[in-house]
Amino acid sequence: MMMTTPSGPAWDDPQLNALARRLREAHTRVAGLPGVHKPRLTRQLLLITDLAKRDPTLAVKRLESFMIELDGDENAS
Repeated sequence: MMMTTPSGPAWDDPQLNALARRLREAHTRVAGLPGVHKPRLTRQLLLITDLAKRDPTLAVKRLESFMIELDGDENAS
């Protein structure tokens, strides 16, 4: 039986690995947030995570904006 490899990105792609690390960091930070903003931020982050499956380049841009917003929310608390 011959195994074929998927035609998607390589498993050890440095850019995708960096995106995955940033997404994990963002999920950890959001999970630790108290307050009324947590559900909204969780939904936004889940949308970015889903986007990363289809368009990693756009997901990186959205994640950077999200992290800036998250920094502002954490400083306001």
